[in-house]
Amino acid sequence: MSGELFSTEFSFSLPGGLVDPEGRVHRTGTLRLTTARDEILVKKDPRVRENPAYESIVMLARVITRLGSLDSVTPDLLEGLFTRDLAYLREFYNRVNQQGEALVAAQCPQCNCNFALELVLAGEF
Repeated sequence: MSGELFSTEFSFSLPGGLVDPEGRVHRTGTLRLTTARDEILVKKDPRVRENPAYESIVMLARVITRLGSLDSVTPDLLEGLFTRDLAYLREFYNRVNQQGEALVAAQCPQCNCNFALELVLAGEF
């Protein structure tokens, strides 16, 4: 793999956006790949132990490295996400962590040429 670059951060744009306590909307951000340490620490989090459904919120707060102009992203802040934005982030998180990229293989139906295509999730444009 010498000379090959491996991307560990991926940009996203929320369909609606996170509205912060001051009323500002934050839509664009960056999410990094999850590490084994992230998995371990999230499982140890008391909020997750009390309510396993909280796991995705805690994990997203760990791996979102930037969201709009916010200084930090916390689980408490992410609780304010609209449902469609949370669903989007969960899907985006799964895509980049399972595939390691936001691209899928595609083939032209006319010439059968293979190429990579970035999938657009509901809410993306």
